[in-house]
This record gives sequence, structure tokens and C-alpha cells, in this order.
Amino acid sequence: MRTKIRIAAAALALAYVGYSQWRAHHAPPASTTAASTATSPAKAGPPAPPLMFGKVAFHPCTLSAPLVHDGVEAQCGSLSVPENRAQPTGRRIDLNIAWVQANDSSDAASDAVFFLAGGPGQAAVATFPQVAPAFQRVLQKRNVILVDQRGTGKSNLLACDLGDDDADSAEADAPGKVESATRGCVDALAKKADLTQYGTTQAVADLDAVREALGIAKVDLVGVSYGTRVAQQYAMRHPDRTRAVVLDSVVPNTLYLGNIWARNLDDALALQFGVCSRDAKCAATLGDPRKELQSLMATLRAKPPMVTYADPATGVQKTAPLTPADVAGLVRMFAYMPVMSSLLPLQIHEANQGRYATLKSMADLLHASMKDAMAMGMQMSVICAEDGDHMTQSAPGNDGTLLGNGLTDAMARMCSVWPKGAVPADFHAALATRVPTLVLEGEFDPVTPPRYGEEVVKTLPAGRLLVLKGQGHNVIGVGCMPKLFASFIETADAKALDAKCLDTLGYTPPFTSFTGWTP
Repeated sequence: MRTKIRIAAAALALAYVGYSQWRAHHAPPASTTAASTATSPAKAGPPAPPLMFGKVAFHPCTLSAPLVHDGVEAQCGSLSVPENRAQPTGRRIDLNIAWVQANDSSDAASDAVFFLAGGPGQAAVATFPQVAPAFQRVLQKRNVILVDQRGTGKSNLLACDLGDDDADSAEADAPGKVESATRGCVDALAKKADLTQYGTTQAVADLDAVREALGIAKVDLVGVSYGTRVAQQYAMRHPDRTRAVVLDSVVPNTLYLGNIWARNLDDALALQFGVCSRDAKCAATLGDPRKELQSLMATLRAKPPMVTYADPATGVQKTAPLTPADVAGLVRMFAYMPVMSSLLPLQIHEANQGRYATLKSMADLLHASMKDAMAMGMQMSVICAEDGDHMTQSAPGNDGTLLGNGLTDAMARMCSVWPKGAVPADFHAALATRVPTLVLEGEFDPVTPPRYGEEVVKTLPAGRLLVLKGQGHNVIGVGCMPKLFASFIETADAKALDAKCLDTLGYTPPFTSFTGWTP
């Protein structure tokens, strides 16, 4: 049961998996000193006096994250805000803030860039080191502000332990199992938070409170995945305070999350597997990847095989079943990254020949990496309040897809018991503003496909959509995109961008053996 919930969480992780892969390919090997996401004092010795930015006091710190060799030098501080603004004398939250200073902070532009993390459930301060290379040109003239959204990171983290992993037990899907585990999470978190106060609307109010405290008249918003929902909501509520917006892998305001993941994934897999089908050697060696995947899933559903494989963390040999959930989760998360999904046809073909070890080892590695990737309590507060009423079980459109209805069924059952906050009546209205907006999509995105970007720009007269060929989810760091991103932030004119440099992007060739891509 916990595996099902974790896969549901992964399905909502509209965030930085794709960019992390890009960062891993463009950075030196990971340093052992930056093995965990953290903020730490930049230098030893007596503490320096605080540096004031508006009314907020900051101290030097270094931001680090997994797979990131170099830490990001920053200033760290906090701002206290009411948990419930209707009860200003009630409980308060300390919002964790990091300020990445412009190269010439004495001559920085008056506007500042606010980076909005994905998920929902990721923390901006913790994830920024993974995307920092894309901001290098922006930082030449502008400060970048990171605010851990309430319920994430160090802003009253709402993490939830759902208990032992019993997904493969006979009782895993017994009536009430998911609901019971969810109630346990609610009871635990209710001791430290009013769970109705951790949605996007409250986060937008927090961002504006930070803006005001820093004394910034206008902001540039850069949202990725779920962060695009936050950016759109801020621009709706505060158009006079928004100078420019970047929406990378956009979730339209009009969209209700639910019953979308299965179909979007299958559509993306058709495109990604098509690269193999069009490659003569890949097609001859590995067959039709989609049919191979269907065959594998049928085998696993009939009787999950016991597999002896090397533990990806320790190298120790172990034996465990390869389950349909293992493969579905692995395929879905690899689909975020065409560089990784190019391995899937080979891995699936190998498994169909009875060689399961590599696939099981990769599934274990993914499972471990996703374990604490999201603040589950914050995620549920967002999704259940803003989308839960439209999240129905057993949608007919999911029949025959890889994921089926399992994810939406689990989320709907969880939302049936989760406390739900109020949202504005126009929350799901399309963003219609003249604020300059740059919308980015990956052609192969399995979560937020290009048609979402097409929908969003229809109501943005100063907006422009760029679709990056052969790319997946989160594309701000791909190819020449950092240069275009910086140019847009400088000029606030999306339509004037010369984006011809994106024409050089190509498709990742498929692996036909474990020695590498097809020549």
C-alpha cells in the first residue's frame, strides 16, 4: 500500500527530475561533502553581522544538493507569517528564505527573480543547486530569491511516514487500508499544523509578504511544473507587482489534476518508443518497445518473478520479487528524461528474456531516491483542496494504459479523508494578463505535454511558447535555453527572442546494448 501511495506521489512530482539528469551530465562528479541537500555556514569562525535586505536579516550560507559538485553561495534568513491570516494572533510559520546575490549586488536590478519549486512538495532552497547553472546569466544583474513554500523544507515541513511497505501483501488493498494510513498522517501532522492552510493560495500570500519585506516593487517569477501553478496564481492576484513570468513545463490554471497521468504517460511513451521503432538496428534487435512492455507487464501481473540482483546502494546480493508497480514506476520516472528513457527498450527486452536483475536494481534505486523527495503532507493539502473534488476513480480513458486507474484511485481515497482548505472561486480560471510570459515545453514530456503550453498562451497576448524537440519534463537548462531565459528576463519581451538556436536540439538515440547508444 505504501508503494502505491509513493507512486502516486511520484506521479505528482511535476518537478526537477529531468533537470537533475541534465545537471548530472554537465557537472563534475558529485562531491562527497555535498551528499545531502542542506544549507550550511559558508565559513567557519565567528558569525558575521547580518546583512539586511529590506527588513529581513540574512547570514552567509552554502546551498548543496545530491549530484551537485559545487555548492551555491547564498545568504539565508527567514520571515515569520501567520499560518492562518484570518487569525493573525494564532500560530505562525517561519518561512525559510535564501538570497543568491547578483554578481554585482551593489548595482543589481530593482526587480528580483523568484524561483518556484515543483512537486507539489519540493523546497525551493533545497532544489535550487540543481538548477543553478541555468541562472548564471540571470545572476549577472539580478538577485534570485528562494522561499521554501509553507509545508516544505524548513518552512514547517509536513513530512509523513506512512508505515511499513506492505504493497505486496494480500492485505495491501483491503478496503480502508489507504484511508486508515492517511488518517494516521493527518493525526500526526495536526499537532503542528492546520492542514487547511497549506495550499497554493496561502503560498502566494507568503510570496507577496516576502516581496514586501524585502522592499521589492516588482518580481520576475520562474516556476517549473507545479511551480507554474504558483506563478500563474501570483500573476493573477498581483499583476501590478509581476514584471515577467517563465512557465517551464506548465500546468494550466484550468486543469484539475487527476485522471491525466496515465494517458499523458502513454502518449509520451508512444513518442519516445517511436525513436527506437524508426531506428533500424533498434527495431531489429529489440522489437516493438510498446508490445514488449505489454508482454512484460502481463508476465508480472500473472506471477511476479523472484529476482536475485545487486543492491544498488551496497552491492550486496539480495532476492526480491519484481512487481508491476516496480516497472510502472520506473518507466514513468524515466520518461521524464529522454536520456534515461533511451535505456527502456533495452531493459524491457532483457526482462522479457528472463534477465530481470538490471530492471529490479534500477527500480530499487528509484524507490530509495523518491522516498523523501516530497513533503507528502503539503502535497496532499494542495492537491486535495484544489483538485480533489474532480479526482474520480476508475476513469474510462485510462483503460489499457500502463498506469491504469491505480494512481487516481489511491489519491481519491486519500483526499476523501484529508482536510481541505478553501480556494478562490476563480482559482481555475485561465491566466489572462498582459504580463510578458515565456512558456516552455518538452516535446516528449509525460506529465505536462506541449498542448498544455498551447492552451496557456491563448490568453497571454505578451506570451510565447517554445517547444523543445526531443526533450522531456523541465527544459530550462537544455541547450541554449539558459541564454534565451536570461535574455527574456533582461528584456521582458518573449516575442523578440531569436530562438533559432533551439533548432540544433535532436533526439536521444536508443541503447541497443549496454555498451552505449546506436552509432
